[in-house]
Amino acid sequence: MTCIGLMSGTSVDGIDVAIVGISGKPPELKVRLRHFEAIPYEEEIRERIFRLFRPETSSVLEICDMNFALGHVYADAVLQTIRSSGIDPSEIAFISSHGQTVYHNPVPTRIGKYEITSTLQLGEASVIAEKTRIPVISDFRVRDMAAGGQGAPLVPFVDALLFSHPTKGRIAVNLGGIANLTVLPAGGSPDRCIAFDTGPANMIIDGLVRRITRGESEYDRDGEMARAGKVQEEYLKKWMALPYFAQRPPKSTGRELFGEQCVEEWWVDSQRLGIPPEDLVATATEYTIRTLAQAIRDFVLPHYDVEEVIAGGGGSYNPVLLEGIQKELPGLKIVRQEETGISADAKEAVAFAVLGYECYHRRPNNLPSATGAKHPVVMGKIVWK
Repeated sequence: MTCIGLMSGTSVDGIDVAIVGISGKPPELKVRLRHFEAIPYEEEIRERIFRLFRPETSSVLEICDMNFALGHVYADAVLQTIRSSGIDPSEIAFISSHGQTVYHNPVPTRIGKYEITSTLQLGEASVIAEKTRIPVISDFRVRDMAAGGQGAPLVPFVDALLFSHPTKGRIAVNLGGIANLTVLPAGGSPDRCIAFDTGPANMIIDGLVRRITRGESEYDRDGEMARAGKVQEEYLKKWMALPYFAQRPPKSTGRELFGEQCVEEWWVDSQRLGIPPEDLVATATEYTIRTLAQAIRDFVLPHYDVEEVIAGGGGSYNPVLLEGIQKELPGLKIVRQEETGISADAKEAVAFAVLGYECYHRRPNNLPSATGAKHPVVMGKIVWK
């Protein structure tokens, strides 16, 4: 079966479109990446997405309009990718779309007599299906949350299928906007895996670089700014004390804790304290390194025998990040995602293609040991063409 995985992550750096061939069923699932493109957002769309993240710049009307606008944007990205791939559109069985997360609230809130958690991803599936004439599977996270889970992280289900090793314990780390990890015990079944978000990866770094360069750069290319700076230990100590890092998994986080409001606080503090720009980026980079390493030392190594860390996501291209992680975890071998046969850029889009494939076949596709759900569920809603 050929299908499309469609991903827009917390970094909002573009739309990842993976055309994937999938066959078999767990645990003998075979996955082949046939074509991949990363399509940048038009600047107006990107600016509007960032406005949605801040209560003071968003509105009900803006959210409503952007849900449909992103449906058009994602549909056009799919059509463009199909054309450039040379694959006949009739081969595509379905599109599996993660959508753009606007807000994720895994902390219970009381409304009336109900204790609720919630999440919201935009990118109207009906618009995508109408424009592409291909069925669309979307809105994955809500079913897991309805079953008592945090609705995140979801990629660990796929990590367990694709990257488990018969004799080596592994940790699959994704360095996207948020850093998350999946523990893959040697020869273990998926229900022995654990996974959770460790904290920020590129989200704070990227936000600070945009401010420092006045939007001319979107990220710290090759870690050049971080390497030129000095870590401000006293300032870092303040942020290492956030209660999230001591919270035991399962747990998840996102822009509600480390998004634009967090970046703004770092920026204002740097102006007040006179922290040079390079030092600010170096400190934010070290923040990612230490919170990830601390999570592994506190919650993984005491309970699991692991040898390797597979590093993926955009942050895996930052040598300062990888060098820092290796320094903090000298007993583990750091392996780049590319060495597994699936590129770091394409991994999450491929993962959502797999999640859609399982939904299409009405098989559970969450990992309760990672999300905290009470039981396995089939995540995803299908819009037929």
